[in-house]
Amino acid sequence: MIITTTPSIEGKHIVEYKGVVFGEVISGVDFIKDITAGLSNFFGGRSGTYEDELIKARENAMKEMENRARLLGANAVVGVDIDYEVLGSNNGMLMVTASGTAIVYA
Repeated sequence: MIITTTPSIEGKHIVEYKGVVFGEVISGVDFIKDITAGLSNFFGGRSGTYEDELIKARENAMKEMENRARLLGANAVVGVDIDYEVLGSNNGMLMVTASGTAIVYA
């Protein structure tokens, strides 16, 4: 399946729009990851634990969006947008949303 941020696919003709599809993931950061990230913050540098969690959440949101497009009979998703948001009373949750338009191309 082709997934792209562009509104069309070069060299392909869109024959049907199946609708907007979403993939949402809410991911929590556990106590150990929080401590490790805090050390990175204190000593400087990048937080590999948070980066890994962010990558995993984004990949899962994209995969969920792709699966929903497939269920609609689409063979591509165009105009993809990824949004990130921090949730929870202590900002301990990360929400990643992938959205786009499911299409059939020829």
